[in-house]
Amino acid sequence: MLVIGPNGEQLGVKMRREALEIAYEYEMDLFCVAPQGNPPVCKILDYGKYRFELQKKTKEAKKNQHVTEVKPLRLSPVIDKHDFDTKLKHAREWLEDGMKVKLDMRFRGRMMTRIEVGQKIMNDFIQEVSDLAAVDKPAIMEGRTLSLVLNPKKTK
Repeated sequence: MLVIGPNGEQLGVKMRREALEIAYEYEMDLFCVAPQGNPPVCKILDYGKYRFELQKKTKEAKKNQHVTEVKPLRLSPVIDKHDFDTKLKHAREWLEDGMKVKLDMRFRGRMMTRIEVGQKIMNDFIQEVSDLAAVDKPAIMEGRTLSLVLNPKKTK
């Protein structure tokens, strides 16, 4: 196996036993960095420190990730003006925070015969938040539910 020293210098091709003895002299570990190589490449390093650095890098990468959250809002075709305004206020807050908003309109019983009433309410809602959001997924019927997704507009 090809052995690399703790300072990055190549120590040459050594047998496994020799490489372990060299690592023992340095009071470090022998870590195989490229086992598929011909010959396999091993490095002399402090394995505990190596693992700590890897964990630190993955933690840092995770911190820089941004996960967009989808907030659900349920409307009704017979929604009152005050309830509509309250849900609109919540949606505007979420969109300003950069979250997506999923609007669901549930049709129950005989409301299924008047789907256009629900579509009008959805269109009014979209009109009210048009300055903050764009329709990401248009309104489609999924069983008894009419749903759409609003995506916040990019502000610079």
